[in-house]
Amino acid sequence: MQFTQFADFLKEGRDLLAKGPVALVFIEDDVEVDSTLRHHLDAGFKAVIAFAPDAFAMAPDVADQVHRVSFDRTRGDSHIEAINQIIPLAQNQWLYYCFNAEYLFYPFCETRNVAELLAFHAEERRSAMLSYVVDLYADDLDQFPDAVSLENALLDRTGYYALARLDPDNHNHPKERQLDFYGGLRWRYEEHIPAPRRKIDRIALFRAKEGLVLRDDHTFSDEEYNTYACPWHNNLTSAIVSFRTAKALKQNPGSTFDIETFKWHNSTPFEWHSRQLLDLGLMEPGQWF
Repeated sequence: MQFTQFADFLKEGRDLLAKGPVALVFIEDDVEVDSTLRHHLDAGFKAVIAFAPDAFAMAPDVADQVHRVSFDRTRGDSHIEAINQIIPLAQNQWLYYCFNAEYLFYPFCETRNVAELLAFHAEERRSAMLSYVVDLYADDLDQFPDAVSLENALLDRTGYYALARLDPDNHNHPKERQLDFYGGLRWRYEEHIPAPRRKIDRIALFRAKEGLVLRDDHTFSDEEYNTYACPWHNNLTSAIVSFRTAKALKQNPGSTFDIETFKWHNSTPFEWHSRQLLDLGLMEPGQWF
């Protein structure tokens, strides 16, 4: 199904949001569009909706399976406005959002689909799941000047850390079960990244409900949605492996000439398997075995 305007989708696309989980993929450029959409189709989402400018082509097999919405506002925070308009139309359904050249991984994703993941998470009385955005980058920027290569992708195996998330409405005391997470390229090249954009945590999987609002720091108006675990035990978390930061650093004139390579002594090839992310502590299985 194709919608020529975002407003048409809001009016006529409600049936697509009636049964979750639904993936909302925002296409910012023409890099790895097909692989991103195929990855999330294979994950088992009931519907994958691509918000993309008309100029970006899709492979026929992908175009036949995804629902496309003409969406030219693909820069800045336009996705936040779009998601906040979608939330009221998808009451009680699980939604997920990401961008092109980003790929969702979760524990045991090779043998279990995303619907099974979220069914278990919901049984633990959770309505949102923390995701860590793990930076990927090509091993050779001369060969891959946009820093994107699926076959030659590297990630940082260490250098991740968390800080208490302070509450300005409560004398800057730490918020309960909330942390700000850092690492990857946003940490190593922080001089090129605005401070509000340096965090790598994103509540990418969440259940829509009345009055819920996504904020511009990837957190929600309901503070419980922003927690990494329930009060009783650790919960599942997921990872989104992403070329988005690497792309931006190489596209930005203020940083591209300062970066000859993203490789360092803690780089390691990405194996495209959940076990590697679990072993590196970049997501948690919680009580799901």
